[in-house]
Amino acid sequence: MKPLFLVGYMAAGKTTLGRRAAQLLNVEFIDLDAYIESRYRKRVSDLFAERGEEGFRDIERRMLHEVAEFDNVLVATGGGTPCFFDNMEYMRHRGVTIYLAASVQTLCRRLSHAKVKRPLVAGKTPEELYEYITEMLNRRESYYRQADYRFDADGYESLDSVDEAVYRLAVLMQNPAYGDGADEI
Repeated sequence: MKPLFLVGYMAAGKTTLGRRAAQLLNVEFIDLDAYIESRYRKRVSDLFAERGEEGFRDIERRMLHEVAEFDNVLVATGGGTPCFFDNMEYMRHRGVTIYLAASVQTLCRRLSHAKVKRPLVAGKTPEELYEYITEMLNRRESYYRQADYRFDADGYESLDSVDEAVYRLAVLMQNPAYGDGADEI
């Protein structure tokens, strides 16, 4: 099976949906940020602090190329992964990309209630968070929209709805036309 890459903004559900879909399909799940942390034995936030964004994005690109060589793998990318270098083009060449699209309201709600606060949004007021996410989505949307498929990730909050989303991903991956492209799943 070709690698499947989940792309989208932070808190869109890439890790949650990806982990469950990988279990259902009996393929390896890789969260790219966790993979980087494992290989470098440092947190992503520490790598950012030590090497700056440019240094981190270079590491991220190299690790993306590494995991893209694996067979039977589902990869949850970082929110910025598709937006640097030729990463999106590379992922589309190596496998199939799915954009998990979520509204600004959904992303704000999920990030506000997250147990782990993400460094890029920590300490922001609700208004600042809304403005920040809106601005970042406007910058990144053109990259995300290059994905082979678009998946509406709004509304997947309960276990039942996550299972429904996972089922839809699994059906896509088992379809003989998998990778031939479509607008929305």
